[in-house]
Amino acid sequence: MKNIVILISGGGSNMAAIVKAAKQQNWERRYGARVAAVLSNKADAKGLIFAKEHGIATEVLDHKQFDSREAFDAQLAQVIDRYTPSVVVLAGFMRILTPGFVQHFAGRMVNIHPSLLPAFTGLHTHQRAIDAGCKFAGCTVHGVTAELDVGPILDQAVVPVLPDDTAETLAARVLTQEHIIYPRAVAALLQATSASA
Repeated sequence: MKNIVILISGGGSNMAAIVKAAKQQNWERRYGARVAAVLSNKADAKGLIFAKEHGIATEVLDHKQFDSREAFDAQLAQVIDRYTPSVVVLAGFMRILTPGFVQHFAGRMVNIHPSLLPAFTGLHTHQRAIDAGCKFAGCTVHGVTAELDVGPILDQAVVPVLPDDTAETLAARVLTQEHIIYPRAVAALLQATSASA
């Protein structure tokens, strides 16, 4: 069984979209894969409730309990490794990861970013797209590398930027697309690993 471990820090709407897709598309039968665990660095992350309700193992590792980013990441890697993941999914996990952590999961870790990469890496992507006069914005699923938001692009979705858009309205429209492309990208990864197995 190929295990998927999802990391969240908040509501986990992308995690929920992946869990629902895994069930609806029967990833267990099609790819021999399942969402094995949902981990968070915040005990009050609402997404943990959804995961528990769907019978998925959850764990919390509070980054504030560690003296350094490296110490937290080392412990987090150990927790993730207990689930022997084929894919590690960052779904609103609001931590910048250390190079050692990224290297440990190289080729198996994906993230979603709310812009059409390579445009607008980092934060405040929607406002920056509006300020730049972009006609289109969107989201990108990418492989995670040590450099922030520059890994190989796995999937993208485009949405129009409307004349009266605010960062909030644009973000909401982009999020609906995130919920479509993130499960699709994870399924494509699983399919690729099934084919090469």
